[in-house]
Amino acid sequence: CKKIMTKGIDERIKLCGALSNRHRLSIIAALLSEKEKKKYISELTKELEISRPLLYLHLRKLEEVGILKGKTELGKGDRARRYYALCDFELCLNGKGR
Repeated sequence: CKKIMTKGIDERIKLCGALSNRHRLSIIAALLSEKEKKKYISELTKELEISRPLLYLHLRKLEEVGILKGKTELGKGDRARRYYALCDFELCLNGKGR
């Protein structure tokens, strides 16, 4: 994952829009709380008590702006499982950065 760089106002609006939903903030909090820093879809649906379709919608929005990244890996019995992890990101709204 890369550091999120927002150069224009449209990118900042898109990023802030992605962060303006309680489900998306709950997803970020859930991923922050784990030592492994990654969770599978089944873990997130159970923990957040939301449906898979709704979870996928919010994960897609967060992935589009670079806040998290999904990856598929083979689990037990060669079953494909998708997990998500947060990317390192910094939100700087004053345009100065570090």
